[in-house]
Amino acid sequence: MNINDVNKAAKASRKRRRVGRGIGSGRGKTSQRGHKGQGSRSGSSMNPVFEGGQMPLVRRIPKRGFNNKGFADAVIGVNVDDLEIFFEKGETVTPQRLKEKGVVKKVFDKIKILGNGELTKSLDVSAHSFSATAQKKIEAAGGKVIVLPPKKPVVKNKMGSRKKTGAKS
Repeated sequence: MNINDVNKAAKASRKRRRVGRGIGSGRGKTSQRGHKGQGSRSGSSMNPVFEGGQMPLVRRIPKRGFNNKGFADAVIGVNVDDLEIFFEKGETVTPQRLKEKGVVKKVFDKIKILGNGELTKSLDVSAHSFSATAQKKIEAAGGKVIVLPPKKPVVKNKMGSRKKTGAKS
């Protein structure tokens, strides 16, 4: 028995609170909402950050650090045992084939093959990167590991990419 199981039976049989059912209930008249004001009105709900017009704590504290979520490459991991299930002996595994077979469903920039599980079939696997154990397992099964080149970064406003015209810039 855990400490969080102690009151489970008591909570399971507890009746729900019925407010606004007369003075005798102790929750009549204003129905636990107090008198007047924004919180007493129907449909009232406030942002949890709202502090009554005072500058909220989230805005008083300075922003620090760096977040790369918007710019980082989306890397999808595919385990060796997924290759065992979805592919036949001698097949070539590419990012396009992984998508066609439904192994990978999300949008990705890179695919990394991970070493979880066993591989008995010889497969030619093309991916952007491999874990050390995945590479060993693929080669031990008689397959080939092909590392795909990374996608080229988009370069904007580089001096050499402008068309040269007679006009001065």
